[in-house]
Amino acid sequence: MKYKNILYSAMTGILLLASCAQTHENAEQVDHLPNMYPDYTDVTIPVNIAPLNFEIRDKNLTNIETTLTIEGADANDAANTLTATSNSQNLKFDMDDWKAFLQKAVGKNIKVQIYSKSNEGEWTAFRPFTWQVVGDSLDAYLTYRLIEPDYEVWNKIQIKQRCIENWQEKILADHNLQENRCMNCHAFGNQDSNLSMVYIRGEGGGAILNRNGKLRKLNLKNANMISSSVYYCFSPSGKYVTFSTNIIIPAFHANADKRLEVYDSKSDVYVADLDNNRIISSPLTSDSTHLETFPTFSPDGKYVYYCAADRKGLESTNLKGLKYSLVRIPFDEKTGSFGTNIDTLYRERSVCHPKISPDGRYCLFTVADYGTFPIWHPEADLYMMDLQTGKVDSLSMVNSEKSDTYHSWSHTGRWFVFASKRDDGLYGKPYFCYVDRQGKAHKPFVLPQREPTFYDDCLKSFNIPELSRGPVPFDAIDIENVMKQEAEKFK
Repeated sequence: MKYKNILYSAMTGILLLASCAQTHENAEQVDHLPNMYPDYTDVTIPVNIAPLNFEIRDKNLTNIETTLTIEGADANDAANTLTATSNSQNLKFDMDDWKAFLQKAVGKNIKVQIYSKSNEGEWTAFRPFTWQVVGDSLDAYLTYRLIEPDYEVWNKIQIKQRCIENWQEKILADHNLQENRCMNCHAFGNQDSNLSMVYIRGEGGGAILNRNGKLRKLNLKNANMISSSVYYCFSPSGKYVTFSTNIIIPAFHANADKRLEVYDSKSDVYVADLDNNRIISSPLTSDSTHLETFPTFSPDGKYVYYCAADRKGLESTNLKGLKYSLVRIPFDEKTGSFGTNIDTLYRERSVCHPKISPDGRYCLFTVADYGTFPIWHPEADLYMMDLQTGKVDSLSMVNSEKSDTYHSWSHTGRWFVFASKRDDGLYGKPYFCYVDRQGKAHKPFVLPQREPTFYDDCLKSFNIPELSRGPVPFDAIDIENVMKQEAEKFK
């Protein structure tokens, strides 16, 4: 009897293993893609990105199996294939296996074949798609502000930094340590984590400058300015920062398709000398008949690009006559002075957020039908101008039906990140886009998360995504401590 029990147990184990090992060899082939979220179909990805974990949104599924195969590689080499399985609708890749596989796939396409098993035990093979893996690495760190998409108030704001190569995240500034004050407009110089700035608003606030881990609290304002600094960008040398001063007004629309309009009643552009605590101005960039905002330096430091609009647009119905042009003015870093001529580069639609690629070839900017605060404009898109030819690319592969707005370049100029509300029109998420050597933009993909359902549960927008090559040398406690100091004055 003892031997019969052993034999029975062994046979039961074999049958269970056989049941678990049932494959999808007889799967029904369907000619459509799975209902996959996030949408990672046919995207270009960098070799150093974290695993593209996803879910298949079908309540009738009990199992998922995904096979990744490097196209054109030796099919007999097991290292050219990566398989991941799940007994739920969510699928996650092992971090170590994923990284090793991407290293082998550089410069090639990965065929992605997804199989699903229904509650009835029947397998389906979806139409395969590809991931193109490029050796142009993405800058490893992404900094963003997490904020609720409210209208006139904010609550529980944090500025965080995430390593895009894994799931590590660090808090750089926290509302709990800043009396729930507004924190915004963080920026890096040359995508260098040792040169950055973040602004803490409210009483006792100031711009927190980071130079190699040494923090300074600055009051970037003098008696002639309408406000302290709002939007800013470093010069290539890091000696200067160009910034705008803005009187910002929120107003509600009566029509449902536009909930909120935020605009400037006044705005000017300046440059600050960070070594000598000096404000540099020009009558051309602080013209009382115009609104100037969103300044940025060219990579060679010879120009300040910004957006300018005629103040008469403030008198138009629903502000629809308020349109900003893309302009630039020369700047001399040696003498610390503006030039005397303004060039207008683009005026067809209203422009925001101009950013020049690190090689100086392209200007990426946001366009909307009117105004200067595009996150509430569903028609807001990204455009890219070739500064050598003047040709403007409307980036049809990149844009969506919802707002696509704030962006920043990687230090190589091969990637940019931007905020998009394409999922629901309410919450912004960071998307990455590859720009190849011919200047062609590829289909973007959202920042991967450990849990595929992360974005479903996240009730905050990722605001002002900025790339940097390394982690910043400070944390939220350091910001709290420097905020207790008196702000340095500028003259």
